[in-house]
Amino acid sequence: MLRLTIIVAATKSNGIGKNAGLPWRLSKEMKYFAQVTTSAPEGRVNAVVMGKNTWESIPTKYRPLSRRVNIVASRNKDYILEASSTNTPAHLHVSLASALEHLNSSDVGGAKPLHRAFIIGGATLYSETLTLPASSSAFVDRILLTRIISPDFDDCDVFMPDFLQEDAEGKWDKASHGELEEWVGFKVPQGVQEENGVKYEFQMWTRN
Repeated sequence: MLRLTIIVAATKSNGIGKNAGLPWRLSKEMKYFAQVTTSAPEGRVNAVVMGKNTWESIPTKYRPLSRRVNIVASRNKDYILEASSTNTPAHLHVSLASALEHLNSSDVGGAKPLHRAFIIGGATLYSETLTLPASSSAFVDRILLTRIISPDFDDCDVFMPDFLQEDAEGKWDKASHGELEEWVGFKVPQGVQEENGVKYEFQMWTRN
């Protein structure tokens, strides 16, 4: 089974976006996202899976996200992945099922085998992957959550599902900070962080 990891920054009410972008500017949090999603053992590579809107929210000069296999899910089979670099793999799939089939294939990373697969947004993809049954070929068993503590950002217009509600596929447990660091493989700032007037915390949740 392919184990999927959701990585997301969300408010206490699970707001994740506003006006097709992020409601906050957190450079340290973005650095954390980049380090987590690129870190892989020598000779292996990670994949980042996203919807079309998330792809378009990335500035063109940074597309595809470097040192990662980029997989974009869009129902528009004629959608063109505009990118600034052809050195990083970027693949278009017309459905989540097709994207997951690609991730499960042996050639997803080209010459390098796949290490980890991250779901990076948006809301629809989070919803679809969270409802994958444990019996399927792919299953979300981990969420790397940057919890935005304050302000409330009540003007968010995009939300992810409340994964902590009753889940038919298992129970979510909050991991210790040590477990988070052990899994990502590097030191992570502990406790409440503050940047540009925004307070947030790095968390990891696992499903059993």
